[in-house]
Amino acid sequence: MSSETFVHRFVPATNPEEKRTLLLLHGTGGNENDLIPLGETVLPGAAILSPRGHIDEHGAFRFFRRFAEGVFDIQSIREEAAGLAGFIAASARKYGFDPSRVVTIGFSNGANIGHSLMCLHPDAVHDGVFIRAMVTLPDLQASGLAGKRAFLSTGKLDPIVPNENALQLEAQLTSGGAEVTHHWVDAGHNLTRNEIDAIRVWLAE
Repeated sequence: MSSETFVHRFVPATNPEEKRTLLLLHGTGGNENDLIPLGETVLPGAAILSPRGHIDEHGAFRFFRRFAEGVFDIQSIREEAAGLAGFIAASARKYGFDPSRVVTIGFSNGANIGHSLMCLHPDAVHDGVFIRAMVTLPDLQASGLAGKRAFLSTGKLDPIVPNENALQLEAQLTSGGAEVTHHWVDAGHNLTRNEIDAIRVWLAE
């Protein structure tokens, strides 16, 4: 899958001391513009790479197919993660950023493809922030994540992501070697100011 399959925005770094590049992955129905304000808030001055998911679900953009709410197309996840890994590598060559310093921030569907990408292609991203994420590949034995950090942000009242599912994702990432921070908020599937502040602090560590 070529990088041309992803409509995207790239925002060059404005802080020469910040060597990380943010890979922003929107939720269902979003686009490449949605998370740029979030990225600029939590890691000011970093370069930003923000692709648009090219799976069309009744007019809503997504990063992989699903059969129903929470019932995912495993083959689609694997194919799209591979395509995204190729897109990151091609973009690093095109825009001149360090492909070993990519940090992904994803929300909902974007978080799900983000942690799938980290597990399936560990070289593609170094660290990840996964907001309202759930297990996508339940049979996957994650590996190769030593030295990587993951920030899970889960809504205690989320009607889409059961708390137990989020805990299973934490265990999967931890078993693969990642250092996982699991942040819980008194919210549903919506992003809150509290977690934006927590993400900013975590990225600054």
